[in-house]
Amino acid sequence: MNIAILSRRASLYSTKRLKEAADERGHKARVIDYLRCYMNITSHRPSVIYQGEPLAGIDALVPRIGAPHTFYGTAVVRQFEMMGVYPLNESQAISRSRDKLRSLQLLARRGIGLPVTGFANSTKDIDGLIEQVGGAPLVVKLLEGTQGVGVVLAETKKAAESVIMAFRELDANLLVQEYIKESGGSDIRAFVVGDRVVAAMMRHAPPGEFRSNLHRGGSAERVRLTPEERSTATRAAKTMGLRVAGVDIMRSNHGPVVLEVNSSPGLEGIEQTTGVDVAGKIVEFIERHATPGRTADRVRG
Repeated sequence: MNIAILSRRASLYSTKRLKEAADERGHKARVIDYLRCYMNITSHRPSVIYQGEPLAGIDALVPRIGAPHTFYGTAVVRQFEMMGVYPLNESQAISRSRDKLRSLQLLARRGIGLPVTGFANSTKDIDGLIEQVGGAPLVVKLLEGTQGVGVVLAETKKAAESVIMAFRELDANLLVQEYIKESGGSDIRAFVVGDRVVAAMMRHAPPGEFRSNLHRGGSAERVRLTPEERSTATRAAKTMGLRVAGVDIMRSNHGPVVLEVNSSPGLEGIEQTTGVDVAGKIVEFIERHATPGRTADRVRG
């Protein structure tokens, strides 16, 4: 099987592991910088050109689209879909998961647990917005932020008002969420492949920090999920239309709540923490499901 991995750099851990896993199972994997692709959009013979040559004969596509390049990256994935190439995650599902507000609205519609969340446009509505999520302390999140960037813990109402005002002065869209104090600065990354969780880790924030991202100095350990947490993770991924996803969950007093569903979850932390060959499981999934022309997204919204 010919597998194309869309990634900016072949040296990235996740990209290397996916290529290694594909090579080990006898497939031919090629890393393609999606920002260097250009497209011929025609009704009869759509094509993607890379380094001056049309990309043909590809059986499956593994998109590793960075958040800053979502628009162009998903356009490239969509072009491959037009060519009948099977994508591990479809362009529409990636776009859907990158829109934090839309994601939360879809998850809420499916009855999946979420932190109490508020969204507003006018600074005149700040008091009502803060009250809506139960008051301070609360978390303010930029809709465009990733990997913990643009996430602020406001411990008092005054601090919350200042942060929200500052973000809105910059014309930034933001969410306000309740602070899950009982989580103690920890969350769970559940790695979903297909319809099951293949690996999970508990991430802990470093001292003085409330964000548990590993690249920010957090630590991680393998964790055993409850049946409810497993169901929440798989349902969240399915709601986004994602075949592979990293679902971030917090344990709250009212059950598991989903923070985010990541369409390009990193493999380094989860593999090193759990010892699970996640890359291999992704390639196994592709082997079982890669069918030419199978690109119909059936998620409403």
